[in-house]
Order: sequence, then structure tokens, then C-alpha cells
Amino acid sequence: MRPDTSARTSIALPSGPGATGTPPARRSDWGTLRRLLPYLWQYKVRVVLALAFMVAAKTANVGVPLLLKELVDAMTIRPGSVESMLVVPLGLLLAYGLLRLSTSVFTELRELVFAKATEGATRSIALQVFGHLHALSLRFHLDRQTGGMTRDIERGTRGVQSLISYSLYSIFPTLIEVIMVLALLGTKFDMGYVWITLVALVMYVTFTVLVTEWRTQFRRQMNEADGNASTRAIDSLLNYETVKYFGNEAHEARRFDSALKRYERAAVLTRTSLSVLNLGQAVIIAVGVTLVMFMAANRVVDGTMTVGDFVLANTYLMQLYQPLNMFGFVYREIKQALIDIEQMFVLLAVPREVEDAPDAPDLALDGGAVRFEEVHFGYDARRPILKGVSFAIPAGHKVAVVGASGAGKSTLARLLYRFYDVDGGAVTIDGQDLRAVSQASLRRAIGIVPQDTVLFNDTIAYNIAYGRTAASPAEIEQAARLARIHDFVMALPDGYQTIVGERGLKLSGGEK
Repeated sequence: MRPDTSARTSIALPSGPGATGTPPARRSDWGTLRRLLPYLWQYKVRVVLALAFMVAAKTANVGVPLLLKELVDAMTIRPGSVESMLVVPLGLLLAYGLLRLSTSVFTELRELVFAKATEGATRSIALQVFGHLHALSLRFHLDRQTGGMTRDIERGTRGVQSLISYSLYSIFPTLIEVIMVLALLGTKFDMGYVWITLVALVMYVTFTVLVTEWRTQFRRQMNEADGNASTRAIDSLLNYETVKYFGNEAHEARRFDSALKRYERAAVLTRTSLSVLNLGQAVIIAVGVTLVMFMAANRVVDGTMTVGDFVLANTYLMQLYQPLNMFGFVYREIKQALIDIEQMFVLLAVPREVEDAPDAPDLALDGGAVRFEEVHFGYDARRPILKGVSFAIPAGHKVAVVGASGAGKSTLARLLYRFYDVDGGAVTIDGQDLRAVSQASLRRAIGIVPQDTVLFNDTIAYNIAYGRTAASPAEIEQAARLARIHDFVMALPDGYQTIVGERGLKLSGGEK
């Protein structure tokens, strides 16, 4: 065996989500949407039904002002007749109430049908990200920033729900309503109303999109600063004892505050730019409504329009501009959701460094003889750790690997577990190259007591059984007796149900 004792096992990896080089390129918004659609299409029947209910709700909603016009005309053209006071208004009022009710009914049916699709898609994505992170190599996890990564996943899953909710419940319904209202304005009145309304809409949407795109950079800065602050806070709290040992509470507070200051600056820019957006939207809407109502009022005065027509035009404009008042907020939330989802998909795009070969068989054990054959390996190509290492461990033998700190002893265990693939040579068990067998079967065959004992924040019983999660309480107790810790566990107030704390910090080093 000829390890390079001058090289250390510390790793200098590039930063970023990939942890293996340049982070994956940013996706476009359309690329993010295309990535999301397959998760939704698993529930295609629900999607189609929800869209049908949405169209029905908007159709009923657009019909309400038409009935209101007829109702106003009936009461103003023949105000003194019995027919106008009883028959016509009563029938119109009943129809008006039914349309209002049907709008709410179809809207609630849409939400009822689509809830399963929204939550199911969110769950599928979150589960895929979680599984993918466990499938990544140790190289990625040594360089990750846990706090920032967990916030990316949290924001991403929340962003999926926001994107689906706002697009299906706000954007699509508003587009359908705009088309219907413009068609009715052109049919009931003349194209002048359509053109004014359409120009105002185009100006409103264009202004909103341009300003929101400008504001998006501040949202990205907020996300980055938020992730950085979360990473520093979690890292500091996980290392609570170390902070206390060196009296560095004030130092940790300063580091955390520096991240919060960057978040504060980005948040202030986000809020102030929102005021610019809201003011511009209000001006465009006010001008558009005023021009259309001025035209309608003139038509009523010269007798070419009824009071009901005036009410109809006003109602349609209010009905159209009310959801548009929310368009800036909705578009901003959708952009924010896309950014958050994009960050989560960046994690999914990180390539797996160690993968099973296609149709890799399980490891076939026949004693368990281990052999390292001319193994070359380095965490960084510029700093090789192992250079042509060869040795054999016959089945049933005990072998100790002795060497200076940084000589590569822990690296041998990591290669045996196939946390990394060797750069040259081979590691075999019973003559089988580890790269040719499945990782799951390899790790099932090996038991290990790690150098750094890290426990889950759960019970003692859970941690003992972690090597075989289906173990019975009797088997857990037997394992504890064999390890000579049963008496210690039973002396605890909660016995095997004692919570060991985060990373097992409630136990001493020896107890762990």
C-alpha cells in the first residue's frame, strides 16, 4: 500500500448549487413551466374539468351585467306599468340571482376538483427533489449549504402552489373575461369602446410586465440574501457548543446581521418599486374608464343609448378592471413563484456523480474478500490522494490501516462504500467490481461504526434500529445488550423512548 501521506483529505470544491463545477444554467420561465406541466398532467381529467368549470363561471359572470341592463331599462322605460313593476323585474331579478349563484357554484366546483391536482403535483415534486438529493454523491453534500438548500426547497414547493393557484384562478379567468367583454362591447355598442378599452388593457399589461421584470432582480437578491441568512443561522445553532467554547456569540450575531442587512436593502427596493408599479397602473385604469364613460354619457344624452346601456358599459369596465387591479400583484407572484421553482429545479439538474450501471446486479457475497487494485483517487484532480494503492483483506480477517492524518484512511472507507468512484484501478468484493453492482446491495452488505457518530433527533430505539428499520423491540433490545448499553438505556427516565437531541447532543461522546 502506497498512500500519499503528504496530501490531506480536505476538499476545495467550487461553490454553487452543483457543487461539482459550474452551476446549471438558469431556465427561462417557459422552460420552468414546461418542466412543471408533466406533474400536473398526471391529473389531466381534473385539469380539464377545472378549466370547464372556470369557463362556465366566467360565462355566468359576464351574463350578470346584461340582465342588470334589462332590469334597469324595464324600470326606467315603463316606470308606472304593473308589468314593469311586477312581471319583468321579478323574472329578471330571479335570473340575476341565479347567475350570481351559478358564478359562485362553478368557482367552488373548480377549486374542489383542482385541489387534488395542486397538492398532488406539489407532493410529487418535493418527493423527487428529496430523493434526488439522497442520490447525489458525497462530494455535493460536503459542499452544500444546508440552510440555503432547505429554503430553496421550501420556497420551490410553495411556489408550485402559488403558480398553479394564480394562473388557474386569476390569469386564465381574466383572459377569458377580457375576450368576452370586448366581444360584447363591440356587439352592443360600437368599436370605439372596444379600441379604447383594448388600448388601455395593452398599456396596462405592458407597463406591468416591464416594471415587474425590472423589479424581479430585487426579488432574486432577496432570495439569495434570505438563503444566506438561513444558512448562517442554522450553521451557528447546530454548532452551539463550539460558539460557546470560544465565546463567539457576538461574532455570530454580526455574521447573521450582515446577511440580514443585504436582505433589508433588497426588500426596501422591492417595496419602493412596488409603489411605482401601483401608481402607473392606477393612472392607466383611470384614464381608460373616464374616456369610455364620457362616450357613454354623451350617447345617453343624445338618445342613442339607454340608461341601462350606460350601466352595462360601466359594469363591464368595473368588472374588467377589478381583476386587472390585481394583475400586477398576480404577475409579480407568478414571477416570484417561477424564480422559486427554478431554484428547486436547479437542484434537480445537479448530475449524479455516482450512478448504477444499467441493469446492475446485486452484490453476490461469498465470504466478503476485499481487494484494492492499483487504485488512484483524488477529491480534486490537482491533488491526488491515493496513487496506485493495492492491498487485499481476506474474508474473515481483521486488518488495520495505519497512517498519518490526511493519508487517505477515511477515503478508503468512502471508496468501499462507493461514495465516490475511483479515478483508476478497481475496488472489488469477492472479485466483483463495485462499479458493476448496485449501490443499494453493496451498502446492505456492510456494517460500519463511523468516526463521527451523528444521530437522528429521535428516540434511542429509532437510532438503534436505523440499520434495519423493520426490527422489532425485542431485536432492538438484544442489539443494545450485545453492545452493553442496555443497562444505561434502562436507567434513563424514558428508556428506549429517550430523545437524543439534534445530532445526539444530549448524549456524551462515549454514550453515542
